[in-house]
Amino acid sequence: MTTSARAAAQETRHVGVAILGVMFGLLLSMLDNFIVGTAMPTIVGDLGRHDLLSWVVTVYALTTAITTPIWGKLGDLFGRKRVFHVAVLLFIVGSVLAAASPTMELLIAARAFQGIGAGGLAVSAFAVIGDLVPPRERGRYQGMTAIVVAVGTIGGPLVGGFITDGLGWRWAFFINLPLGILTIAWTAIFLRLPKVTRRVRIDWVGAVLIGTAVSAIVLLTTWGGSTFDWVSWQTLLLASVAVISGITFTWWEGRSPEPLIPLRVFGSRNFTMATILGLVSGVVMFAAVLYLPLFQQSVQGASASASGLLLLPMMIPVVIVSQVAGRVMTATGKYKIFPVIGAASMVVGGLLLATMTADTTALVTSAFMVFIGIGSGLTQQMTTTIAQNSVEPRDIGAASGVVTLLRTLGGSIGVAVFGTIYTANTDGLTGTVLNEGVAASIRTIFVIVAVAAALSLVAASVIKEVPLRGRA
Repeated sequence: MTTSARAAAQETRHVGVAILGVMFGLLLSMLDNFIVGTAMPTIVGDLGRHDLLSWVVTVYALTTAITTPIWGKLGDLFGRKRVFHVAVLLFIVGSVLAAASPTMELLIAARAFQGIGAGGLAVSAFAVIGDLVPPRERGRYQGMTAIVVAVGTIGGPLVGGFITDGLGWRWAFFINLPLGILTIAWTAIFLRLPKVTRRVRIDWVGAVLIGTAVSAIVLLTTWGGSTFDWVSWQTLLLASVAVISGITFTWWEGRSPEPLIPLRVFGSRNFTMATILGLVSGVVMFAAVLYLPLFQQSVQGASASASGLLLLPMMIPVVIVSQVAGRVMTATGKYKIFPVIGAASMVVGGLLLATMTADTTALVTSAFMVFIGIGSGLTQQMTTTIAQNSVEPRDIGAASGVVTLLRTLGGSIGVAVFGTIYTANTDGLTGTVLNEGVAASIRTIFVIVAVAAALSLVAASVIKEVPLRGRA
């Protein structure tokens, strides 16, 4: 091995070790979502106030979505490592407060605080990777992110069930403490980033405007069709607030000396298409993760205690194709073909899953899920890479924040719409008729998934093959 080859191999190992610590932070937020979801029935049984149950999830999603673009910009201004550590620390504090909550009201307040930290975990993780690894080399590490997503999705419900049954629901939050401390310690030792010396000027007006718009959207999609009718003065008010604050935010960002989201990033067609891909990936993943296990449990009789394992036929392809596509991208510098194939695979998977009935076997469902897994593996990581390659290095944090925010909003909107469809098809039904209702709702949901995936296919098709920054 030549001296340059040894140096390159050593650098790759060092970067891999640093990224592993960042992945711990990403795993922290993913595991928490699924662990807490599993513990919710026990929490209600202990604290009461069943009427506030939805707020434990809603307020977390709300503060996460609101703060995501803010965290991205703070990383650009103050330095990624420092901001990442603050986000992890806030998440840990929020977790401890949630574990110690004596009432449902205080638990909701703690979850709001925890969500603020969670908003910085994912966006800071992807932005740190953007600082450490040029887009051309990003494929070497895509497999790590895919594995974290798979472990969080599959392991979360399993760990949540074990912890809740064996130790009590409060440990569903306390478990974040050791992992959070490990994340901070690991990145403090191994993560090395250049110091930021930019002049700090925070766009507080922009932060308030986008926070208002995102809050209105999340509340609209959460309450619409459940708490309030879709056509009611409450939903119309929320929609109006979202539109007005969104338009005002766009106007203000064009005039702010240090905008929260620089509008110049949307001057790149590739960045705009990447945001569409991110939005659709949120819709597809939430539909698959939430409703496919529900179908398998309700209709096919699968065990609820192993609900995470039901997603293996989808998550294994995510890990494999993400790793393969990343290696090919690093070796050739070509990447457009992957989101195109991925979007097409999601269209096929959505259409196949839309054919399921109450008589569809678990084996057939698993086979259909593979197409969703392939599509997700070829689009999710590529979306971030394309977005970061389309902007200047100084805007990587803001760009990562936009993509992460739209992925979150896509999931929130999808959950709201799909929840309304599911309720409309199953409300008041029992026995065999309920199975038919569940199957009917699944068919409708995945028709929508296929249509959304077709939109992402159009977006992927018009992406330009811009050379990736970094070494070949």
